[in-house]
Amino acid sequence: MSVLQTATRTRLVLGGDVDISLNGTLNDAVELAVQAGRPVDVDTAGVTFIDSAVVAMLARLAYRLPHRLRMLQPPDLVRFLLDVTQLGEIVDIVEEDPTLPDDPVTPHRPPAA
Repeated sequence: MSVLQTATRTRLVLGGDVDISLNGTLNDAVELAVQAGRPVDVDTAGVTFIDSAVVAMLARLAYRLPHRLRMLQPPDLVRFLLDVTQLGEIVDIVEEDPTLPDDPVTPHRPPAA
C-alpha cells in the first residue's frame, strides 16, 4: 500500500490482499489523504481480496472528503462490494486509470502497523 501526492490529487494504491491486518497503515493513509485536502483516488486495480473492515474505512474516507472519492479500475470483487454496501452510490468509478498530472509526485508510505 502506498500514498502518492501531487499538487492537485492524492492517490491511495491498494494491491493484493487488503484486510484488517492493514487497518493501522490504511488509517494513517486515510488521515494523510484527508489532511492534504485534495481530491482522492483509490487505485484498486491490483486488489485480489478485500474485507469488510477495509470497505468500512473507505466509506469513512468518502464521507470525510469535500470531493467525491474516485475508485480507479476496481476489479469485479471490489465492484461487488461497492454494490452490496451501496458505497458505489457515493463514489465515482473510473474505468481508465487517469495519468497523474505532470507536477511532481511525492510518495508517502504510512508507517506499518
